[in-house]
Amino acid sequence: MSGWFDLDWQGMFVPSQPVLETMIRGTCMYLAMFALLRLFRRQTGSIGPADLLVLILIADASQNGMAGDYRSVTDGLLLIVTIIFWEYTLDWLAFRSRWMQAALERRPLLLIEKGQVRQDNLNRELITPDELLAHLRQNGVEDPSQVKCCYLEVDGHVSVVALDKEKRA
Repeated sequence: MSGWFDLDWQGMFVPSQPVLETMIRGTCMYLAMFALLRLFRRQTGSIGPADLLVLILIADASQNGMAGDYRSVTDGLLLIVTIIFWEYTLDWLAFRSRWMQAALERRPLLLIEKGQVRQDNLNRELITPDELLAHLRQNGVEDPSQVKCCYLEVDGHVSVVALDKEKRA
């Protein structure tokens, strides 16, 4: 019965590696994965790459701290704090600086302009014509010719501005 209460409190809470090393590792991994995810296409209607990145890294960091493998709880918490720090800092920089916003965030991508489908932009984001038509139907539009403009937004959602009803007829 005494085995249940024989806890290694020091191993659980004392960092198993230097604090600065944990912060540098977390920073390097966050920034590298953020840059890599920016290279890939947007998924229509999905969460953004930064959101996905934070979830993956926090899950991994907390798993290592909870497993008691070779890392302490403190190591995991420190890594989570580092990741959240960078997520907040990059959001804050994008909010404060147009240059940083342009560097960190994608711009909306025009998919339909005055009823004409921009096939080059569909190809760039790997969106099929059927996917585009599905998004139009979800926005109450039957045909691309009824669209003034349609954008793939930075968050992956598709926004549609239909022509005036008088112009459709």
